[in-house]
Amino acid sequence: MLESQGLSPSHRFQMEVDWFSLSGVILLLCTAPFQVFFFVMACDQYQCSVTQPLVELYSGEATLGSIWDKAPSFTWTAAQIYTAWVSLQVVLYMCVPDITHKFLPGYSGGVQDGARTPAGLINKYEINGLQSWLITHALWYANAKYFHWFSPTIIFDNWIPLLWCTNILGYSVSTFAFIKAYLFPTNAEDCKFTGNVFYNYMMGIEFNPRIGKWFDFKLFFNGRPGIVAWTLINLSYAAKQQELYGYVTNSMILVNVLQGIYVLDFFWNEAWYLKTIDICHDHFGWYLGWGDCVWLPFLYTLQGLYLVYNPVQLSTAHAAAVLLLGLTGYYIFRSANHQKDLFRRTDGKCSIWGKKPTFIECAYRSADGCLHHSKLMTSGFWGVARHLNYTGDLMGSLAYCVACGFGHIHPYFYIFYMTILLVHRCVRDEHRCRSKYGKDWKRYTDAVPYRLLPGIF
Repeated sequence: MLESQGLSPSHRFQMEVDWFSLSGVILLLCTAPFQVFFFVMACDQYQCSVTQPLVELYSGEATLGSIWDKAPSFTWTAAQIYTAWVSLQVVLYMCVPDITHKFLPGYSGGVQDGARTPAGLINKYEINGLQSWLITHALWYANAKYFHWFSPTIIFDNWIPLLWCTNILGYSVSTFAFIKAYLFPTNAEDCKFTGNVFYNYMMGIEFNPRIGKWFDFKLFFNGRPGIVAWTLINLSYAAKQQELYGYVTNSMILVNVLQGIYVLDFFWNEAWYLKTIDICHDHFGWYLGWGDCVWLPFLYTLQGLYLVYNPVQLSTAHAAAVLLLGLTGYYIFRSANHQKDLFRRTDGKCSIWGKKPTFIECAYRSADGCLHHSKLMTSGFWGVARHLNYTGDLMGSLAYCVACGFGHIHPYFYIFYMTILLVHRCVRDEHRCRSKYGKDWKRYTDAVPYRLLPGIF
């Protein structure tokens, strides 16, 4: 993340945007919505081939207009479905305080403190994502098993019309957050302005925009309605496979199971999420607002969508290899994050891999000028590489893709995207840490020289 170059009298961050960053922002604003449409349209019209539509456009067999005309348009049915969905998640988020932490050992829910903001503030959050996920999926199961209010394939059957609805919400919330930052920011001292409106709109101005005391834009839009929907979308894909072919393939089951583990892990550790880069360092703009509403539910679920159009029944050896890769990646991802969380909670007074952890002592100043002290762990997975949790995440992402076989490149977009995203996060996070910790960061990188792959990168 680019660091502030100075503070105005109101202590709002002021920064200049270089041409490279600005070019990337404008490119994403102009192309990302069309990328989502392209991948969904490719399945709807071309059996998930990403090359065939390009070949037909080049040869003149198809035009942009003919492709657009074949795509389902906005429908009021989809609008009603999506309105009901978002409303349900708002109610569960705002009106149902968490009680699961009272009877689930090891789970941290209820009111939790976030990380310290650049201005030195600590926000409080109502952590009830796991409870919301459980209630939502209980309602889904009850409908499928007993009530039959709607078909379990309802999401797939309205997939492209729902795309238009999610775009409406994504652009609306991003624009609202942009205007709110100028007119009535939640905390003016944590706003970050640049001299460029495109950068402000995409990357965000407010650090933690809120309505009232508890409706936090970051926490709600990232987890609900986006990630809660992830497993429901996959279940709808599986139901469509059953409807079309009379069975559900083992590849679809693997995708549902492995991605379901990831989603449940997110909500089980939602309090831990408050310490991640999204909450701790990113401001809320189009990048998070539109991305959480559109990019996440449509492109993170490409494997299941592909398997509806191209059912793949894996051999036992292939399925076992996918499961092993996914579970190993999850183990590394979760264990690395657990080690870091344990180290932070105990201030280093714990055991990592059976030994007392080693660390680098460091100091930094927040925007309010206060001096703070911190520790950077060099033990366990964090002594192997500086971001080995990302390595585990990438292994899991690859497993989702390999579960789809090797017939098309379409489901492999996810691993390409996640690699770019996480490598970029590594670089961005380390730039921020280098600016924050100075010479202490150099001592840390000398102790742990590799980012993702020991001996390579």
